Amino acid sequence: MVLITANQVRTEFLEFFREKGHEIVPSASLIPENDPTLIFTNAGMNQFKDVFLGTGVRSYKRAADSQKCIRVSGKHNDLEEVGRDTYHHTFFEMLGNWSFGDYYKKEAIIWAWELLTERWKLPKDKLYATIYKTDDEAEELWRSCTDINPDHILRFGEKDNFWEMGETGPCGPCTEIHIDLGPERCDKGHISGHVCGVNEGCARFIELWNLVFIQYNRKADGSLEELPAKHVDTGMGFERIVSVLQNVSSNYDIDLFREIIKGIETITGKSYRDPENQVAFRVIADHIRALTFAIADGALPSNEGRGYVLRRILRRAARFGRTLGMVEPFLYRVVPYLVAAMGDAYPEIRERQNHCEMVIKAEEEGFNRTLDKGIELFEEIAGRLRQEASTTISGVDAFKLYDTYGFPLDLTQLMAEEKGLKVDIDGFNREMDKQRAKARETGKFVMSEDLTKWETVKEIPHSRFYGYEGLTGEAELCLVGEDEKYWHLVFNETPFYAEAGGQVGDVGTIEAGADSYQVVDTIRRNERIIHLVEKRGSIPKGSRFRLKVDRRRRQDTACNHTATHLLQAALRRVLGTHVNQSGSLVTPERLRFDFTHFEKVSDEKLRAVEDLVNEVIAAGIPVRAEEKDYQEAITSGVTALFGERYGDRVRVVSVEGFSSELCGGTHVNNTAQIRLFRILAESSVATGIRRIEAVTGTEALKLYNREREALNEICDLLKTDFDQVVLKVNNLIEANLQYEKELAKLNQEQASGQVKQLFDKIKTANGIKYIVARIDGLSMELLRDAADKLRERMGTGVAALGTVNEGKVAFVVGVTKDLTSKIKAGDLIKAIAAETGGGGGGRPDLAQAGGKDASKIDRALEVGEKMIVETLGK
Repeated sequence: MVLITANQVRTEFLEFFREKGHEIVPSASLIPENDPTLIFTNAGMNQFKDVFLGTGVRSYKRAADSQKCIRVSGKHNDLEEVGRDTYHHTFFEMLGNWSFGDYYKKEAIIWAWELLTERWKLPKDKLYATIYKTDDEAEELWRSCTDINPDHILRFGEKDNFWEMGETGPCGPCTEIHIDLGPERCDKGHISGHVCGVNEGCARFIELWNLVFIQYNRKADGSLEELPAKHVDTGMGFERIVSVLQNVSSNYDIDLFREIIKGIETITGKSYRDPENQVAFRVIADHIRALTFAIADGALPSNEGRGYVLRRILRRAARFGRTLGMVEPFLYRVVPYLVAAMGDAYPEIRERQNHCEMVIKAEEEGFNRTLDKGIELFEEIAGRLRQEASTTISGVDAFKLYDTYGFPLDLTQLMAEEKGLKVDIDGFNREMDKQRAKARETGKFVMSEDLTKWETVKEIPHSRFYGYEGLTGEAELCLVGEDEKYWHLVFNETPFYAEAGGQVGDVGTIEAGADSYQVVDTIRRNERIIHLVEKRGSIPKGSRFRLKVDRRRRQDTACNHTATHLLQAALRRVLGTHVNQSGSLVTPERLRFDFTHFEKVSDEKLRAVEDLVNEVIAAGIPVRAEEKDYQEAITSGVTALFGERYGDRVRVVSVEGFSSELCGGTHVNNTAQIRLFRILAESSVATGIRRIEAVTGTEALKLYNREREALNEICDLLKTDFDQVVLKVNNLIEANLQYEKELAKLNQEQASGQVKQLFDKIKTANGIKYIVARIDGLSMELLRDAADKLRERMGTGVAALGTVNEGKVAFVVGVTKDLTSKIKAGDLIKAIAAETGGGGGGRPDLAQAGGKDASKIDRALEVGEKMIVETLGK
């Protein structure tokens, strides 16, 4: 067995298969392309799913890669397990090789054995091959084509050795290669009756490589039919094979992780060798990989979908950092160590290092605030349990701390132990199971590909797009489908642009003889350009069709798309080169552009961006589009969308001296055609992501006209001219503020008089002063002031006040701090407000609430007085 670095392992794997005639393809983005069934790319085969389904093709028959993957759910990928053992991960790499109807079982088995035993020198007597129970062909190949010990060829059933993409679709048997790491690696010796063996669940025998032979189609009735083309899909866990080749007992001991762990030691001042620190170190080292790679590919922490998964991962890592004494943001400081270890293999994390650090730091700062709220909730739970003489935190409460505030279960247990409490683990697990069941239901595999039932009209090549050169043309109908409202038509060629890259699809008409049909949208599915046509009568399938794109809408869309390119270039010049596109929408009416930036863009800088775009428009610069080799284009400095997959040939759209981007959309020929650019709004989309909405051309002129009309109307109302209108408005605002101050002063004086009248109405219960009163006409602010004055007058006591002001019901309860252990303002206010159908809350010494039914305010205050008397009387 040879000892090599992780980077060498990756390189040797790819070079080995390059020698075998494989195309070495780049890793797909962690953000799945056109696949809503996945939160993250979780296997090497994801980018080839369309090939296996028979809906897509590639220019090559053999491929190999190292794929970035994230798995955070499922039987073997529980987030809470990551870091507690030495082999679970959220982010990992999957080495894989594929055959698309080319070689099959024989070559796959021979090459796998050759790489493992001849190149990497793994001991043959320690290797095992599992096969599907009925796969005689695979067993014969193992026996005749390799020198594996025949006794090490083992048969298993569907659970271990039969792979399926879903309930229906491509599937087939697989053969797995396992290695025996020796009896000392068994981690199940403490379990009575355990016997080490392949697929017995202990760490002595581990799977290295899975070779899947896709030869069947599972039909809806459960039966299997042979596929016309058979495929090979293999996957080998990168970190696992590296740990074997480097002869270490833990994935976290391989060189890639050692560099990250050294960085964590430097930042925290703690040692990984200390057993008490190891779980935290492993959690942080693993999670920073998932966060950095996902953010570099365009994902962002948020409250839903993959963003919520990232937020949970980050909060878990940050919380474990607290056990290492890290109370301030620190995860972002680990990113450079990861980049140093993996940036050569994956340059995208080096290119976006600054962006990743800024996103992670901002999220950490936000979590620190959330964490404080979580600790406050924990203290409330602990206090409630003390009052109830209980010692168990419920599973529901523990799960709320976990799900809402990012508290790992073991953190809740640790904090509970410090207060002499315990946690209902079974209850927590039940809540977790409910969430998983919901997630499984939401994420259940659905064939995301186009499910239209197609009728073939003519078997000729289809969907050639020529809409860059012209907007009309004749075409032959190839495929017809339909739904309740639309015909789905696919032609041999078309000028209609299908929705892609943020640009909406073209609309227009299709003519057949004297008949005309409206195209309401154009979309692309599985390499088909589909024209959605309003149903009317029937489609004359044998006719020659004339296709006409709506010229005005196409031109307006082109103006907005080119303006989007100019906007991005202007933002990079004004704000900095950290600006990158995060999303866009281009329609005929307006454009929307999302970009990376970490603060609100000031009005001054927005004006600078707008002016710069309009300068380029006024300059009348030609807009050129040309095809280039991808690497040539990237080397020349074009802007590419992070996480986007590009082919070997790409289309570059350039505005000379200002902007150059990879883009397949439609554009104007000259910037002067845009005429005018106006920013409508700038807002926040998520942490580190801003959004600009804008209009161009006719819509921008319409906006100017509306603004001019509104300004003229204001001038008429104020009886002034344009030059004086701002001064006149400011004078009105100042006068109004003065009136409001005078009114507030009068209200304050009135309220003070009413409060003084209440001094004589203060009562006592068990020797403690209190007052319950209704004072109508007061704002919430004045009502709080009244409660403060009454508390000050009483010294020790409780004040509960209610008001009806302009038809709105409000309550305030004030409790002097020496009484909050006996009666809490928040509990009292909830009971009072509930009588009027309202609600509220606050601190133990001061709380406020609103109500709905003003007719019940007196009854509500009576309930409050009764509660005060009963509580103080105890």
